[in-house]
Amino acid sequence: MTKQGVLLVVSGPSGSGKTSLCRALLERAPNLRLSVSATTRPPRPGEVDGRDYFFLSEEDFKWQVEEGRFLEHAHVHGHWYGTRAEDVARMREAGHDVLLEIDWQGARQVAERCPDACRIFILPPSIEALRERLTARGQDAPEVIEARVQAAREEMAHADEAHHRIVNDDFDQALETLEGIYRDLTRADASA
Repeated sequence: MTKQGVLLVVSGPSGSGKTSLCRALLERAPNLRLSVSATTRPPRPGEVDGRDYFFLSEEDFKWQVEEGRFLEHAHVHGHWYGTRAEDVARMREAGHDVLLEIDWQGARQVAERCPDACRIFILPPSIEALRERLTARGQDAPEVIEARVQAAREEMAHADEAHHRIVNDDFDQALETLEGIYRDLTRADASA
């Protein structure tokens, strides 16, 4: 019988660097799989359906919520996002560790349904650094950036709900901390 994989939940505000940290961790951890989220927002340039997100209509998303198909879901920045429960269960049952990169609302829902999940919150070094990162991405209009900065203030108030908090001031150091948490989690799971 295959041992069930661990569940790692990483959240943090837009621009905190969580996506870059998660991608780097995935490159270093061969048994770790990223759970692809579903969303109702339109794809950004270069994003591919099924690889970056499952892009759904609002109608289809709401139907799947009503059917109980999501492990978690939330309305963030004007769009719906969610993690399909079946995808996570299938990967964990196959013995793979699963990484969820989701917002704090989703992390809270996952904690209720999967008490064994390890929650990590990625913080920017400051609100001004966050604003600079969002601007440097060049993906959003100034008013969208300001809305994201305001949302980040609210999101950061929930950082203490996570088991671990990482300030992403130095990317390499933040990655080492994230990888260390993951390695400790898999070692503890293996000895259980």
